[in-house]
Amino acid sequence: MQASQWRGIFVMSRRPSRPRKPLPMPAAAKTWKRLPIAALLATLLLAAPASAREIRIVGSSTVFPFSTTVAEQFGANSRFATPVVEQNGSGAGLKLFCSGIGQGFPDIANSSRRMKGSEWDLCQSNNVTDIVELKIGYDGIVLANAKRSEAFDLSLREIFLGLAKEVPINGRLTPNPYQRWSDISSDLPDLPIQVFGPPPSSGTRDAFLELAMTPGARTFPELAEIEEDDVGLFTEIAHSIREDGRWTDAGENDGAIVLRLTKNPDALGVFGFAFLLQNEDRIRGAKIDGMSPTFEAIASQRYEVSRSLYIYIKKAHLAIVNGLKEFVGEFTSEKAWGDEGYLIDKGLIPLPPESRKSMSTTARAFESMTERPS
Repeated sequence: MQASQWRGIFVMSRRPSRPRKPLPMPAAAKTWKRLPIAALLATLLLAAPASAREIRIVGSSTVFPFSTTVAEQFGANSRFATPVVEQNGSGAGLKLFCSGIGQGFPDIANSSRRMKGSEWDLCQSNNVTDIVELKIGYDGIVLANAKRSEAFDLSLREIFLGLAKEVPINGRLTPNPYQRWSDISSDLPDLPIQVFGPPPSSGTRDAFLELAMTPGARTFPELAEIEEDDVGLFTEIAHSIREDGRWTDAGENDGAIVLRLTKNPDALGVFGFAFLLQNEDRIRGAKIDGMSPTFEAIASQRYEVSRSLYIYIKKAHLAIVNGLKEFVGEFTSEKAWGDEGYLIDKGLIPLPPESRKSMSTTARAFESMTERPS
């Protein structure tokens, strides 16, 4: 069936005075005059003395526990103030980060996915041109429920069937009719489909769509055929979450989703592995294609729904925010993100040693990104 077929389914004037001969302009002043306004602003900011204000970090709720832990260690063991860390989602955080340079803008953005090309463009348009990208480790995206409820073992295909807005039935794309997990397969618990998950601004939502919903959609030959003909249409189908109340956007605070699960044992929640680890006395992660979300499974990439985590640093702020260089040094130290670092206890899956070494080199040199992300 062709993609086109599926698309259907789916002041007062005065006499001028005698001109005066202008005074000679110093050479330096001529240089300033030639600078564009944005470049002039950046140069003035970089020439300003470092601020006494604390480091400001925004972004991903998944990376939030790791940045917060480093911030607390940094504040307790250095001469600098404890950085302020806010969790408002990867997308919202990067938007704030890319809005400009200077005291009124964040210094670091946490992200549970890589920066998008559109976000890079926003940064460039606002003179945020020197951006340091650091991959800090890995995380798994889990579907979890209360321990007192039934255990789940879901395939990616079943996840797609449970949560997609439209699904293929008898050769036609149809509004999702499934109300209970057992409607999809008799091997699944006879429980209502009720999932609490992150909103569209969340990097966790983006990663869930890419790592779970997209491969789940590809298990259907008719959808795989659409992908060959029209990638945009396929992505729209694969990434459209149902809107009939079976999925509920639960905000950027993953801790709030955990709380909802403890109150509603029939429901599943979507969030990062770190929150599962911190609440394993109350909730458990569903198996995905027979694999439990564990530290070892995510580190080895055997657990399919896993991803990389990032922080982005505004290089221009090294000159105007005290302690920024030192904070990045703390974050990328072996005592923090190493195999036995204190971030492991918070759920961070460390990079392999060679990758950490490469990222540490980038961090020490504050090497800026040179290519627009795809």
